[in-house]
Amino acid sequence: MDHIGTVPETAICVCTLPPAIDFLYFIYSTCLEENRRFNMKINVGSKNITKVAGVRDAVAMYPTLFPDVEVVAVDVQVEEFGHPKNLNETIGGAIERARKAFTDGCNYSVGLEGGLMEVPHTKSGYMEVGACAIYDGKNVALGLSPAFEWPKGVTEMILAGGGDASVAFKKLGYTEHEKIGNISGGIIGVLTDGKMPREDFSKYSIMMAIIQIEKDCMY
Repeated sequence: MDHIGTVPETAICVCTLPPAIDFLYFIYSTCLEENRRFNMKINVGSKNITKVAGVRDAVAMYPTLFPDVEVVAVDVQVEEFGHPKNLNETIGGAIERARKAFTDGCNYSVGLEGGLMEVPHTKSGYMEVGACAIYDGKNVALGLSPAFEWPKGVTEMILAGGGDASVAFKKLGYTEHEKIGNISGGIIGVLTDGKMPREDFSKYSIMMAIIQIEKDCMY
């Protein structure tokens, strides 16, 4: 006895679309797939691999806020061996990088800058901090990283205009690298024996800036 609703084994169901509709569907699905590749584009105002990696690591933690994001390194013109000597210069440098990296077609641009800030009760009077600026073409969201103190000789050389931290580390014999700040892990990675690479150091400042984007109704 046949069961009600059973389709005979010999029955074949073939669903076809008219040629014109089938072609339009193909075009639509192809375009949709292309768009799905990257729904959002974020430019980073630096070619420094540690900074770019920090941005990628940070935005990956917010898949709803930054879906299918493409992170692009943009070479912006800044002083190559300059080193901000106060918090105002550090934040200003991050904002400058973000603004210069913003282009048509990107949703956000990120500027990351490390520099000195005065801190009482420290051995040198200063600590190094990382600043992040995220720019959407109109507004800037800011965040700061954890802070640490350079070896005293490094701070003194920076303040005297002898170069940035990479130059100071080379001149003081702490490294053989010409630009240790550009290698994976960065200088903070060396000082912490890899426990806090520069990628993470940057990532935390980015996360602090993202607060203003994720909770924009509060700001």
